[in-house]
Amino acid sequence: MVKPWVSKLLILAAVGFLLSLVLLRIGWLVDERQGRQAEAVQGVEESLAGAQTLIGPLLFRTCVETWEESQGEGKERRLVSEKREFILSRVPRVLQVGGQLDHEARYRGLFKVNAYAGRLQLDAQWASLDGLTARPEHKGGQISCGGYRVMLATSDVRGLRGVELRRGEQSLSVLPGTQYPSYRKGLHAELGELNPADITAKTPLALRLQLDLVGTQRFALVPAAQSTRLDLRSNWPHPSFGGRFLPNQREVGEQGFTAHWQVSELASTAAQAVQQAESAEKLEHLGFEMLDPVNPYVMSDRAIKYGLMFILLTFTCVGMVELLSGRRVHPVQYLLVGLAMSVFFLLLLSLSEHLSFAASYASAAAAALALLSFYGAHILGGWRRGLGFGAALGLLYGALYALLQQEQAALLLGSLLLFGVLAAVMVLTRKLDWYSLALPNEPAASR
Repeated sequence: MVKPWVSKLLILAAVGFLLSLVLLRIGWLVDERQGRQAEAVQGVEESLAGAQTLIGPLLFRTCVETWEESQGEGKERRLVSEKREFILSRVPRVLQVGGQLDHEARYRGLFKVNAYAGRLQLDAQWASLDGLTARPEHKGGQISCGGYRVMLATSDVRGLRGVELRRGEQSLSVLPGTQYPSYRKGLHAELGELNPADITAKTPLALRLQLDLVGTQRFALVPAAQSTRLDLRSNWPHPSFGGRFLPNQREVGEQGFTAHWQVSELASTAAQAVQQAESAEKLEHLGFEMLDPVNPYVMSDRAIKYGLMFILLTFTCVGMVELLSGRRVHPVQYLLVGLAMSVFFLLLLSLSEHLSFAASYASAAAAALALLSFYGAHILGGWRRGLGFGAALGLLYGALYALLQQEQAALLLGSLLLFGVLAAVMVLTRKLDWYSLALPNEPAASR
């Protein structure tokens, strides 16, 4: 005959399995909401502009070499004209980029998407035109080159809301498209013919480009220059600096951030890679991303991962009261307590779409604690026990919130929590006669 306590343990195991399925289903709901968040980001990118990556300015010219080759022998020998088209390019000696990109929230229904808008100024200097003079590769070859052009490539041209290009006091006409085969999205301007003798270190070719730029979530710059300097400001207080290079200096506060990058061609292959026309995805870059430090779906997903442990700890508290007070708690009551705690995670998810995560957590926890304290007073036989049960759950909710806030220390805090609960159980049951509970009709073992 199966002992009553064995039957109860088996039933409670089944209850725990059922509650794990409930938590799993809520986790699927979080995944579904995260998918809709990603769709919202994609929708904003399609109607506004996507993440922006700037390449350039780059000075280049298109050249054609023509030559004649003989084909055949004897009377059939004849001359055939051949030609090849190629592009010569040169990165700036110095590229200085500065400006401010401020946060602009965009919404798709309930879902917020982080976008930015602002003005950037790009100052580029070329100390010489070396490398832009073509030489024939074939015997008798004739070279003809077009005028000098400057181009700036960007990953999404819809984000270019205003462009002004100047050479000294001269304003240059900006045309769509880069006219550069490897990076076609962007803009270019005709510089016409330049005298290489006029371009020196003392009198460099200097261009100033001002952009009114809009983008979504991420901004990046490819340091395609011998020396690149980037100074950025923003009112976004939670930047994630990424790419190949972190800022040399940065200040992050509640009002936003300022960051400074300084990159030399000795430390980066970007200048060489751009001139060799490597794909944009392979180019080194630097920049930042606007990340939400408290993403409601990420935080809800992390909370649910602790959910089963949270419920088991609650069952442990109820079981301890049941053992120490002699008050019997039915498995159905365990199930109702577990369901109430599972609904807490559903409340947390739904409220976090309308309130801040802290307010959502406090509201959901307050609702769950009020219900469980009221119910606990009846199943445990008194308001003192019910309030004590609610206070113990309040500590668990506080511990869970601390786990969610301290991601790097989550393992340490979780380990301390489990150790503390185990220690409390061992201390409270140190004098309990487990044999008398398991075998009430048999004599207890001598102690």
